[in-house]
Parts: sequence; structure tokens; C-alpha cells
Amino acid sequence: MDFEYTEEQLAVREAAREFAQNELLPGVIDRDEHQRFPKDQIRMMGELGFMGMMVNPVYGGGGMDTVSYVLAMEEISKVDASCSVSMSVNNSLVCWGLEKYGTEAQKQKYLKPLASGEIIGAFALSEPEAGSDATSQRTTAVDMGDYYLLNGTKNWITNGSTASVYIVMAQTDADKKHKGINAVIVEKGQEGFSIGPKENKLGIRGSDTHSLMFTDVKVPKENRIGADGFGFSFAMQVLNGGRIGIASQALGIASGALELSLKYAKERKAFGKAIADHQAIQFKLSKMATEIEAARLLVLQAAMKKDRGEPFVKEAAMAKLFASQVAMDSSVEAVQIHGGYGYVKEYHVERLMRDAKITQIYEGTSEIQNIVIAREILK
Repeated sequence: MDFEYTEEQLAVREAAREFAQNELLPGVIDRDEHQRFPKDQIRMMGELGFMGMMVNPVYGGGGMDTVSYVLAMEEISKVDASCSVSMSVNNSLVCWGLEKYGTEAQKQKYLKPLASGEIIGAFALSEPEAGSDATSQRTTAVDMGDYYLLNGTKNWITNGSTASVYIVMAQTDADKKHKGINAVIVEKGQEGFSIGPKENKLGIRGSDTHSLMFTDVKVPKENRIGADGFGFSFAMQVLNGGRIGIASQALGIASGALELSLKYAKERKAFGKAIADHQAIQFKLSKMATEIEAARLLVLQAAMKKDRGEPFVKEAAMAKLFASQVAMDSSVEAVQIHGGYGYVKEYHVERLMRDAKITQIYEGTSEIQNIVIAREILK
């Protein structure tokens, strides 16, 4: 497998790194502390083409490959995971799903502004009683002829208050179980659609996570994605690609933790020499670097398979499972290497540690990834 990057991919990585260092880093601590959504930064990401990277230019996207997307996600996640999760949702869950499965009318109306970053989207699957068990949808979309009548609640929705377009999973025919679920497009501002308070979270505190409430919301039939009953299959297909995005985010958090640790270890002195010269610290750095490189190879393998049109379900699940654990391990070690300084905000690593945990939970918990991997290898 060829892991040599093209000139275009390297240029994308450099552009993402410059943006992260120049535009995201200066205010990241303040945004985290005050749970402030990075509105201006997300707007700039749209202008730079980071919000619809893989979408065909015909629909306002960058027409890039998944590897370029992974490289950009890693660089942005090194600095601000709250920004990168918005980027991941918009690219992987919303734009990709609409481009692959949406009608031409849906692409013209919704995909174009989403891919160009003019607006951002949200993906609404989880519910109070339907997280990992996504088949147990309580939100209903009753077929009323020309439209669906949508009722229910969605939980943990990224871009919950800032999105303009929401892809919502709902049960239309309970007797058919998961084959009775539909995916419908809902616009902000529709009558009966309300947004709950922002969640007060451990990490990714700049990301706006909200519950969504639907009370007799009329959704036109033309806003259904795919055939009747395609919703659950749509969600699973979209999440397979989304796992590459979250694996890339986890990789970025881990590599960011390593970069900060290397810098600190070379500068900090103890017992008359830099702590980087102490074997105890060297072993930590060595383990971090090795695990990060292994995670990177798993993520790239999944991305390349997706780009070649090959099955990538197992590879994406493996990448997310492993990279999210590496993010946790590396960020914890980064705090340890920094000692007391690692426990304060100005050195950034405590934020990386808090941000890392969610990568083991959203878009499929680590336990769910193990189930997916086991099913794939037992086929």
C-alpha cells in the first residue's frame, strides 16, 4: 500500500496546519472555558473549503479525496477538537450522505450551501433511549400523504443550535422495526421544531451540543432521503464514513499531545538536565509516538479503501477503536509529562485529555466498534 502523499494532499495538510496555528490556537482556551461556539472560525473553515472537502465541485465542494480530509482533520484536531467535530459532522455525516443518496433537487437546495460552508448541518440519530441501540427509534414520522408528521426528541446533537439543516431519523412503520425507519431533512425554523439548552460537557466544550424537540413538524415528502424504509441503512452507511472522521480527530488529539510533550520535555529541566534526557520520559514519548504512528496507518488504510470504492466497514471501525484509545492514552501521558503544569489550562494538554474521551463514545462507542469488527471478521 502506497502511503506517499501527493503534492495536493501535502498542500491541504499545510493549509490546515497554518489555519489551526494562526486562527484556532489564539482563542482556543477562552472558547473552551466559556463554552463559546467557534462561529467565526467555522465560517473561515467554510471559506477555505474545509466544510465540504470531498463533495463534487459541481455542488460547491472541494472534490478532494478522503486522505486529504484525514490530513486536514488531524491538523485542526491538534488544536481545537470543537472545530473539528463540526467539520467532521458536516463533511462525513451530512454532505457525504446527501451527495451519495440525495435527489438532485435535495443536492441543489441543501448540499450546495452546506458544501460551500454557507451553512452547516446536523445529523440527528441518538435519542434519550436510543443511543447505541439505534434501531429503537421513538421519534416518529407518520405518513400523512404529501408530508410526514414528525414527533419526538433527539439527544446529543452536534451543531444543534447553529445548524440550518438537520438530517433526522424517525420511525414510520414500527411493525417493520429498523426497516420502517426513514431519514428526513428538516430546516431550522419550521413550526413545531425547538432546540433545548446547550449541554454542559467535560470536553469539546466549544461545540454546541443540544437536544432537538419535534412537535407535529410537517416535513414534505420530497425531503425524505432514499426509498421508504431506507433510513436505518442510510444512517449506518453514513456512520461508517463518519468513523474515519472521528478516528482522524482522535489521531489529531494524540499527535497534538505528543507535539506539546516533545516541546516541553526539551525545555523543562530536572536534576540538572532536560527531562527529555531522562529515560522515564523517553519511554513515555517512545510509546506515544509508536502508538500514534500505528493509529495513523489504520486511519489511512480506511481512507484509502473508501477512496478506491472498496469495503471499509471493518477498517473504519478498527481505526476509530484504536485511535480513540491512543488519544486517551497519549493525552493522559502528556499531562503526566507536564507534571503540575499539565493540570492548568495554559499548557493545553488538560483540554486535550478532556476532549479525547468523547472519541470513544460518539458515532459508535468503542464497545460498538468491537461488535462491528467481530461481525466483519466472522463473515
